[in-house]
Amino acid sequence: MKEISLRGEILQLLPEKAMYWPRESAILIADLHLGKITHFRKAGIALPPQSEDKNWQTLSRLIRKHKPKKLIILGDLFHSKYNDQWENFIDMTERYDDVDWILVKGNHDILRERHYDRSNLSICDYALKVPPFLLTHEPDEVFEDLYTLCGHIHPGIRLKGMAKQSLRLPCFFFGQQVGILPAFGVFTGLHVLHPNKDDRVMVIAEDQIVEIENPIRE
Repeated sequence: MKEISLRGEILQLLPEKAMYWPRESAILIADLHLGKITHFRKAGIALPPQSEDKNWQTLSRLIRKHKPKKLIILGDLFHSKYNDQWENFIDMTERYDDVDWILVKGNHDILRERHYDRSNLSICDYALKVPPFLLTHEPDEVFEDLYTLCGHIHPGIRLKGMAKQSLRLPCFFFGQQVGILPAFGVFTGLHVLHPNKDDRVMVIAEDQIVEIENPIRE
């Protein structure tokens, strides 16, 4: 865990690719893409079904450890059309019914309303303002008086070694006006960022959060 201060608020960055906001007793995550593995398996792409279980295990562990009042999902909760993983999600919200589950919709959140209506989700179609933050999915709008926290990008950084080794790792990214959370779900891919010198990058290396002082620009 690593703490960072943004607009006077302390946020805790977690190696599970999540963020905890103590004042709001809220866990923030982005880009779960639940059901993605099932979606691809139905299309004949052989992905291990156990990987889907990892999403549920990690999410459950976070809730048990931090006991949040809110769990805010910054878009792309579910990957695509309905499959039975949605039933698993409903079961989880019922299991932790003392948590306020909030979804800020992303571009992949295309389930029919009847599926959302069966869940315990509170849904925002575009953005949620919780000063000093604007919580949204895509970083496409910036307000001077609010700092944007979002997902969508699946941020990563490429690290290079002395013998031309290279490694891509997920990261938290913090610019002057926008912070981007890593993709929470497995098999979500990475988009390699090219930070400016004033940006802050926190790499997730297994169970540690490490700030990279001078990320390589390619």
